[in-house]
This record gives sequence, structure tokens and C-alpha cells, in this order.
Amino acid sequence: MPVYTYRCDSCGVQFERHQSFQDAPLKTCPECRKKSLKKVITPTKIIFKGSGFYATDHRSPSGSESRESKPSETKNSDKKSE
Repeated sequence: MPVYTYRCDSCGVQFERHQSFQDAPLKTCPECRKKSLKKVITPTKIIFKGSGFYATDHRSPSGSESRESKPSETKNSDKKSE
């Protein structure tokens, strides 16, 4: 079940509640009993666990590939012909 965060606009109390997706959002504050509750949108936390996630698995800061990751660009014309 997801956890939703609510904040009262009247008294400022903030709390979390486990609710099902089908449950209607809460409207009445449990502290002041006024109908001024609002859902608080909080950012989601992402945690990468397990093998397969490495610190090097991201783009370079400029957005382009670094020189080490590019394949060597040697051409036959660069070599001396015999």
C-alpha cells in the first residue's frame, strides 16, 4: 500500500497515512477538524541495489562520449604502404 503525506492548511500539521489506491483522499484534519487537508507531493527515492549498477554507468558531464570510450579510429591510409 502506498504512503501518502497530507498537510493541513489551517493548523499546519503534517502526517503520513497508508491508503489503498481505491481509497478517497482525506479531507478533514485529525487535529483541528477543519476540511483543509491537501496531499503533499514528495519526490520518489530511487535506490539501485545489486550487481550491475556501477558508478561509471552514466554519461559524461558534456553529454558526449569521453575519449577513452570511443573506438580507436585508425585508417589504412594512415599506415605507410610498402
